[in-house]
Amino acid sequence: MRKNMSRFSGTEEQSEINLTPMLDVVFIMLIFFIVTASFIKQAGIDVTRPEALTGEQRPTVSVLVAISDTGEIWVDKKKVEPTAVRAAIERLHAENPKGSVVVQADKAAKNERLMMVLSAVRAIGISDVAVSTES
Repeated sequence: MRKNMSRFSGTEEQSEINLTPMLDVVFIMLIFFIVTASFIKQAGIDVTRPEALTGEQRPTVSVLVAISDTGEIWVDKKKVEPTAVRAAIERLHAENPKGSVVVQADKAAKNERLMMVLSAVRAIGISDVAVSTES
């Protein structure tokens, strides 16, 4: 009978939901997405790469440069003027000095733009440079 009286007298116990496990899962998912997003490198545009019979994968790419069919140069998802290519590549390569530089040139792009980007990379002192192809 006392049990019933306490229910009506207003002294009920508050029931709480423990949110700690849910917050742990959300935090772990956040870390997972941050880590995986930092490894994805994109140049900024889609290019139609020329075909090649031989090719090899580059495991560590720190700078990805794209040259469109119209001659636009994209570095790190930003359109870069031809005079600023060297500075943009140098800034990104400083973040990961052991990584390589990969140039994705559209098969309709002029060789002049490709050679300009390659000479800018060589002027910085980076010797690990590759041109991306379709295999």
